[in-house]
Amino acid sequence: MNEQDEIINRIPIRLSNRLSLQIHQFPLLSRPLQAPPSAEASGKRITARIKSQSRVLEIHVPADTRTEVYNSERGHEFGKGQLDDDREKNQERKGGKGREGEEPRLAEIRLRSEEIPHRGTQMLGIVHENELHLHPINATHQFRPTLTYLDILSRKSRRRAGDDSDSDSDDGPPPDPDEPVPVTAAKKKEKKATAGDAKEVQVSARRTDDKGGNLSQLSNARKEMLAIIRAEQDESWQDLQFCGMTTEEAGHSLDQFFSYKSEELHCSTDVTTFLTAAQKA
Repeated sequence: MNEQDEIINRIPIRLSNRLSLQIHQFPLLSRPLQAPPSAEASGKRITARIKSQSRVLEIHVPADTRTEVYNSERGHEFGKGQLDDDREKNQERKGGKGREGEEPRLAEIRLRSEEIPHRGTQMLGIVHENELHLHPINATHQFRPTLTYLDILSRKSRRRAGDDSDSDSDDGPPPDPDEPVPVTAAKKKEKKATAGDAKEVQVSARRTDDKGGNLSQLSNARKEMLAIIRAEQDESWQDLQFCGMTTEEAGHSLDQFFSYKSEELHCSTDVTTFLTAAQKA
């Protein structure tokens, strides 16, 4: 602020932390998050669920299943893949089974969250009744469509194509360099080798010395990542209630954001400590 700048107005600032606020971002969404009108007319609503320990959220938006915009054949194919994916990960929704004998179909778009780390403290501010109300943000999540059922369908198509295919398989994570090669994999390579002309080849395998410990560090990092993935898959989902912006529940939550306490805050940090902390950040 320069000395020539004129102060136009002064307003009180109120700080509150009574709510656990999160920012939910939808980078690929070009319209408001709401169910299609055809889905709402049939009684379908947006649902949500959370894995609190893994800090993962999912939002399920009903799909527009009108015949003019929905491919029924592909919908049944993707629905089977989604059902198999949920069963494989033991994450099938309670009460999500259709009628007996009814073929499953993809009837919802799943948006899965990824937490974005914060740098410093982020605040949400709203000017209300000529006062600035500030509230700290606890977490920021970005939501993108999850298409893991496509991996299931791709795996099935490779199985139908046969085990002798030359294409590389991406089933599961890459092998651990510290673990021995499975016997089945060695047999497959031996079968492929015998298919052509037999040649005598002498091969010697030697593991180079890991002077910098890079291999062990990569192996440990890989094991930690696998442990995190397994822990997330083993954790059960907890259903949440999704409230749109125009609902009464959303309006009640907004009222809780404002603070009307008259307690004054006193700063206990000097300028030197503030600048030092800012440089480290």
